[in-house]
Amino acid sequence: MKNKLFALLSLLVLVSIVLSGCGGPAATEEPAPVATEEEVEPVATEEPTEEATEEATEEPTEEPAAEATVITVWHGWDGAYLEEYEKITEEFNASRDDIKIELAKVDDLSDALAVAIPAGEGPDIMQWVQDQVGRNALVGNIVAIDEWVDQAYLDDTYEPAAAKAMVWNDQVWGIPESQEGIALVYNKDLVTEENLPNPEDFDDLLAKAAAFREENPDMYYLCNQGLGNPDAYHVAPVYFGNGMSKFGGYIDDQGSVFMNTPEGYAAAEWMNEFREVAPAETSHEICQAMLTEGQAAMWWTGPWAIADLEAAGFNYGIAPMGSPFVGIKLFMLTPNAVDRGNAEAAIEVMKFFGSAEVQKRLSLVNKTIPANSEALNDAEVQALYTVAMFGESLNRGTPMPNHPYIDCQWGPVGDATTSLWNGSQGPTEAMDDAQTAIETCVAEMQ
Repeated sequence: MKNKLFALLSLLVLVSIVLSGCGGPAATEEPAPVATEEEVEPVATEEPTEEATEEATEEPTEEPAAEATVITVWHGWDGAYLEEYEKITEEFNASRDDIKIELAKVDDLSDALAVAIPAGEGPDIMQWVQDQVGRNALVGNIVAIDEWVDQAYLDDTYEPAAAKAMVWNDQVWGIPESQEGIALVYNKDLVTEENLPNPEDFDDLLAKAAAFREENPDMYYLCNQGLGNPDAYHVAPVYFGNGMSKFGGYIDDQGSVFMNTPEGYAAAEWMNEFREVAPAETSHEICQAMLTEGQAAMWWTGPWAIADLEAAGFNYGIAPMGSPFVGIKLFMLTPNAVDRGNAEAAIEVMKFFGSAEVQKRLSLVNKTIPANSEALNDAEVQALYTVAMFGESLNRGTPMPNHPYIDCQWGPVGDATTSLWNGSQGPTEAMDDAQTAIETCVAEMQ
């Protein structure tokens, strides 16, 4: 027993010696035992602050968002039309972070541009009319947009005359907004749809005018204020409807004149015959009075005449005839936009304003005739009688010139037509004189 006890004590002494040497450099530390949940007393800690939490969870900092490109648009809108544009602009700005539109009404664009563009203070986009294209291109107020818009896009998106009016010197200069021109406005109590002329047949128009005059000796079938006054605009459907439209009008952008062509002579011959069954003296006021007082069955005029007719409760209809001059309002890009690096954003804004959605809204508000074909053919827009019928007339039209020679045509064509109408010149002589006068004007500009 003593031997066993001695052996046990010896073993314990040995283990104690070994354990006491564990703190030496050669010893390997044993892992501390893991405390159980009951053995661990909770340690009071502070709640993390909100700032600390945000710092702990915050993602790596991103680059700050790019500042929006501001596109300035100079325009001449007013009234309900401007109000709708302002709403459209607000909606666009609210939906986009990258582009913002600023509208600015400018009463005299010519004077303002002459000062602003050279100083780099002008707009990125200006809204104007197509007869300003060539003039402003020559002085550097606008730049061509072929880089972003081609003829195929224009032809696919806009009405024929509107698409053509954007091109000068084989370059694209704008996006169409709206269009305007004339048609036959007739008294439905005197003329039925069956008695309307074929819009492509001037012989039919002449025959119906003669028949109406014979049946109604104190009345006339049609009053056109350009037949009796120097007015190349209102007689354009006659010239162009007799074939001159294939040349693009009285004069093209290269300065070629077409008054003494077979098409010009044909138009002059027709007018010479038509004057026998039409009023000798005309004007806007005379034609309006003749229509409303029952002295004429038709008036060749535009949308601007409709408000007075509707106010008087007049029972009118509208029909196309020939190929009228079509005036187009459009958006043009300035060199400022290019210099500022805003060109692509500006083109996007121009296309937005020229879109079917925007042009439809403007037409429903103001009865403007959309240049955008989808907008014009929309069911709601077509339900507007004046828009639909003038739109049909303009679809056959010839765009107003957009080249610098435009001013050379008005006087000579108006004078030749008037001398033909009053009998002081015959058709051939009148057209030859107009040809010479326009060519002389062009030569002075070249």
